[in-house]
Amino acid sequence: MEVENAMKRRIGYGILLLAATSAAALAQAGDPPSRVARLNFLSGPVSFRPGTVEDWAAASLNYPLTTGDHLWADAGARAEMHIGSTAVRVDSNTALAILNLDDAAAQLSLTEGSINVRVRFLQPGDTYEVDTPNAAVVLRQPGSYRLTVNGDTATSLVTVLGGAADVHAGDQNFPIANGQSVQLVGQDNVQQQMMGLPPRDDFDIWCEARDRRENGMVSARYVPREMIGYEDLDQYGVWQEIPPYGPVWMPRGVPAGWAPYHYGHWAWVEPWGWTWIDDAPWGFAPFHYGRWAFTPAGWVWVPGRWEPGVVRVRPVYAPALVAFVGGAGFGVGVGISGGVGMAAWFPLGPGEVFVPAYHVSPAYVQNINIVHVSNVSVISSVNFTSVHYVNQGVAGAVMVVPHDAFVSSRHVTEVAVVVPRETIVRAQVVGATAPMAPVRESVVVRPAGVVVHAPPERIVARQVVVHNAPPPPPVSFAAREQALRSNGGRPLDANQVNGLRRGPAVNPAVRGSGPPVNMARPEGNRPEINRPSVNDRPPVARQPANRPPENQPAVRPPAESRPPEQKTNEPRTNEQRTGEQRTTEARPAEHQTESRTPPKRDDKKSNNKRDTKK
Repeated sequence: MEVENAMKRRIGYGILLLAATSAAALAQAGDPPSRVARLNFLSGPVSFRPGTVEDWAAASLNYPLTTGDHLWADAGARAEMHIGSTAVRVDSNTALAILNLDDAAAQLSLTEGSINVRVRFLQPGDTYEVDTPNAAVVLRQPGSYRLTVNGDTATSLVTVLGGAADVHAGDQNFPIANGQSVQLVGQDNVQQQMMGLPPRDDFDIWCEARDRRENGMVSARYVPREMIGYEDLDQYGVWQEIPPYGPVWMPRGVPAGWAPYHYGHWAWVEPWGWTWIDDAPWGFAPFHYGRWAFTPAGWVWVPGRWEPGVVRVRPVYAPALVAFVGGAGFGVGVGISGGVGMAAWFPLGPGEVFVPAYHVSPAYVQNINIVHVSNVSVISSVNFTSVHYVNQGVAGAVMVVPHDAFVSSRHVTEVAVVVPRETIVRAQVVGATAPMAPVRESVVVRPAGVVVHAPPERIVARQVVVHNAPPPPPVSFAAREQALRSNGGRPLDANQVNGLRRGPAVNPAVRGSGPPVNMARPEGNRPEINRPSVNDRPPVARQPANRPPENQPAVRPPAESRPPEQKTNEPRTNEQRTGEQRTTEARPAEHQTESRTPPKRDDKKSNNKRDTKK
């Protein structure tokens, strides 16, 4: 019942609205999340694995991360990503994954290393959860939190530098207050020791410096801090007041003839489809929110009407705010029938409506446009083929590239095609996405000669404890690819995706029966199994964070080899988990205190019923 109620609460949060439409209605309409995580700082070898493939690649700035994605910071590396105003800092030798990211929940998996989570703002109903191999930690207040995991010694250290958190470990559920730490040892019988703050190290000092950088941001006067990417605008541009747009932002140091959406590449990111990845270190907020206007001083970014210092609604993320052109006339102009061999686009201007190519409800369309277009009737009735787009006629605004370069995620300036201006001006606007099907290179790019540092298999195989049940893993790109070829460059809708799943779309790590399956392997690449309904799931469960090693079956010990389970008043299920690979070489945990043995506790079984490792 607790899990059922939690799931109902999560469904009810939905998307924050400016329009008078319930959040629950939006969530049930199958709208995508209004936010992503942005990878905004990289130092050293950092690797990335999208949730829909099993290949690791070198991480790149400005890539939008979402449910199912994984990061690995190798030795000597650090990284930072933002989820709205929340900063997640990643230390060296750290494995992090996103178990869930939607409008109500941000749920991370930490299987090795250290992270710092700086939560600036919590809306009512927001949930931030970090799951480790022996505990689920729910961050209850704005503040700063440090978590360190040493998987080889089954040790986690949770530190509340500011704020308050709840820890769920085995049969223990307890709070941690500001200025406290808890060390957790073991997995099936977790022992805990409360203590004060550990000594600061280089990672703490670096995180504090990153916080100070954000604290005095001028850009927070013009856009809400929940607008992902605002934190880099001060360093790389200036704010001005230009009628009739109001406050606008102009980038500094761009090359002569620079235009928006010209320096970067396109990638296929589910569930939004074709997504712009900009090369500039500031290149996130101006390409996923707002509009661009050409002025006598050059291009300026118009963020929309925001009340300074007030968070009334979370800005809605868009994969790219552009219009694509094509049609027969355009094809003749470039010498290709129908223009099918080319992709061409230009930025949307102030007041122009963005109509997503992915499946959304009418309320979502209003919500993503309302800060730019005050007339709701215009938003709901726009016909993009009959609109006069102001930037289509600006010299140098339209970018044209060949089909193969577009779908293979080539940097567009390297492959740009020169097209006569009169052809561009006459070209028909065909929508908000390129009518081209993605290929595997659209999802993950692995350039020749680039060394990719993937995490060790013993870390990849580890599982984590979860308090809130995350969604099922994404359906693999391989399972989607054939359907995408006939979908006109649009991502599949929820019904199409669910049709590709092998069995009911529930989390296989918290089911009641069937062989153990690692949830981090993208769905569509594994055998069909029987899974129970949501009501059968326990509230806390062992959750796989990454895919298991190849050719390494996950076997649950036979029942007679497991210790007897203590009955409780709550109905429970027999939950299985995959085996974890361990080595005899142990690395000390960060911030580990002197060799003090935590006090022994009674060997009780909790509701999550984790199995003993063999």
